[in-house]
Amino acid sequence: MKSIEIIGYKRANLGKKFSKALRAEANVPCVLYGGGVHVHFYSPMFLFRDLVYTPETHTVLLNIEGQEYRCILQDIQFHPVSEVILHADFLLLQEHKPVKIHVPLRVVGTSPGVQAGGKLVIKQKKVKIKALPKNLPDYVEVDITGLELGKSIKMKDIVTKDYEILENPANPVLTIEVPRALKSKAGA
Repeated sequence: MKSIEIIGYKRANLGKKFSKALRAEANVPCVLYGGGVHVHFYSPMFLFRDLVYTPETHTVLLNIEGQEYRCILQDIQFHPVSEVILHADFLLLQEHKPVKIHVPLRVVGTSPGVQAGGKLVIKQKKVKIKALPKNLPDYVEVDITGLELGKSIKMKDIVTKDYEILENPANPVLTIEVPRALKSKAGA
């Protein structure tokens, strides 16, 4: 899995007043969980651009005043109107402890249904998985080779390696829809 480095600085003062002052200076108040002790820090907002505004999932190498932590972005809160990042939570990765994370889906192969004029409709762009940090994939691959018109691939049909999918097995991932033009030809 790809990694992004974020530089942070420890926070001495906690609370609304100090968090608001940090945001006014274009910084994001953050917390690192999972290491037994919570580490409160802040980081410049522009460092989050490549982590948040992308369809990909990344691990994060946090550098807090020289001390490095390998983690993932667990939660992020945005202002409801301005979309400014209000707060970020990071989870420390521990090699023996599985982690739950959303990973993008990647469609591979060629579908006979699409070649016959069908439309590929992706119902879900990300899937929640559980894996050890060393087994975290960049994406979950969905093979559509052999998928005919009107057929779907469900979560239970996805082949996994070294990780577990935490979605409802009956949920459709993608479908090859029959367009109206083909329906009218079949009915004629």
